[in-house]
Amino acid sequence: MPLTVKELMERMPGAFLPDKAEGVDAVIQFRLGEGGDWICTIRDKACSVEEGEADSPNLTLSAEAANYIDLVTGKLNPMTAIATKKIELKGDLNLAMKYMNLFDL
Repeated sequence: MPLTVKELMERMPGAFLPDKAEGVDAVIQFRLGEGGDWICTIRDKACSVEEGEADSPNLTLSAEAANYIDLVTGKLNPMTAIATKKIELKGDLNLAMKYMNLFDL
C-alpha cells in the first residue's frame, strides 16, 4: 500500500540527520492539498513536525499530496518538479536546497 502524507510527515523526525543541520534555525510550511498543512521546525539540531499553519515560515512548499509523495520517494526529480510547477516554493530558496540533505530519505 502506498505511503500517505501523514505517514511521511510523521517519519521526518526519525529520518532527520542532525549532523547536517549545524546552524539551521527554520520553520517550513507544507501545503499539501488533500494531505493537509504541516509545519516542520528545525532548531538546535532537532526536527519536529506537527499539523497546522505557521505564522511566519522561512519557506513554504506547496504541492498536491501525490506529487509530494513522489518527490520524497524519489519518483519525481526536485528540479523537474519545480520547473513544471508540481512543487512551488516561496521564501528562502537556499533553505530549500539545503533541506533535502537534512533527511535520510
